[in-house]
Amino acid sequence: MRFAHPWFFLLLLTIIPVYWKARSTGGRFRFSSLEVIKNIKVTTRFHPRQLLLWLRILAIIFFVLALARPQQGKKFTETSSEGVDIMLLLDTSGSMQALDFEREGKRVNRLAIVKEVVAKFIDKRASDRMGLVVFGEDAYTQCPLTLDHGILVELLSKVEIGMAGDSTAIGSALGVGVNRMKDLKAKSKIMILLTDGRSNAGQLPPDKAAEIANSLGVKVYTIGVGTHGKAPFLADTLFGQRFVYQDVDLDEDTLRSIATATGGKYYRATQTEELEKIYDEIDRLEKTEIKSKTYTEYNELFGVFLLIGMFALVCEIVLGQTILRKIP
Repeated sequence: MRFAHPWFFLLLLTIIPVYWKARSTGGRFRFSSLEVIKNIKVTTRFHPRQLLLWLRILAIIFFVLALARPQQGKKFTETSSEGVDIMLLLDTSGSMQALDFEREGKRVNRLAIVKEVVAKFIDKRASDRMGLVVFGEDAYTQCPLTLDHGILVELLSKVEIGMAGDSTAIGSALGVGVNRMKDLKAKSKIMILLTDGRSNAGQLPPDKAAEIANSLGVKVYTIGVGTHGKAPFLADTLFGQRFVYQDVDLDEDTLRSIATATGGKYYRATQTEELEKIYDEIDRLEKTEIKSKTYTEYNELFGVFLLIGMFALVCEIVLGQTILRKIP
């Protein structure tokens, strides 16, 4: 509840002179001697005529409250957003088994870390439609564009190394993503392609796929993951499982070219913290415009206070002229 004209509360100060005038005014009798007054026993009990004073004060209070226009309202908020459509393209080829990332001091394969970071990124984009494409030797849609991020995260958790083959078809991944986004009317359409290798499979060349994406207004951010030089892999040997180091074959030139051709940006992540910062930066670059309109509907309550004040005033007048009438 609120008061539309709160400055009327200053009128409550009129209660002070009303109270003191009522207390100082009363019937007077003349006595020939003060001894008569001294012999009268004084009591502090409530006198019925004091009720008239309190009724008058109550009437003033409720009249002032009515003048201040008490209102009770409900707040409504309309939210509209111009979202960004985002397709996540994740490499699930065999090289994603490399154990060159760490979680809490323990070696973890690349895909496990990528899934964790991407899941956090999804949680930040509540107003955007997002989808998931996985690629290896082949490329296919793991989850179409959706606002149901719960099902998207669940399908992301089911992504495994080698589920689309052990090779790397970057061009095919871009082609599948573009095909999913070509007819959309979103404010912004982007793809985030993450890989740790070189395109060595598929019939669609990456540069051609980038041209198609650019012509359809799809921006592509590319992320290369993995350490520089040799990366550790866990392999079975005669002496049990041992770390085997192999050369990293990341084609940064192609990834950089794809990003440049579509107006995106290329990133390189060799540690978990770097990968998190990359997705945080993309989150900042591709902000969703959210518009909120808030309005409130108020119901006037001054009538209730006015009626109470009138009732108190009428009671004072009636009682003052009847059972509590003052005899001079």
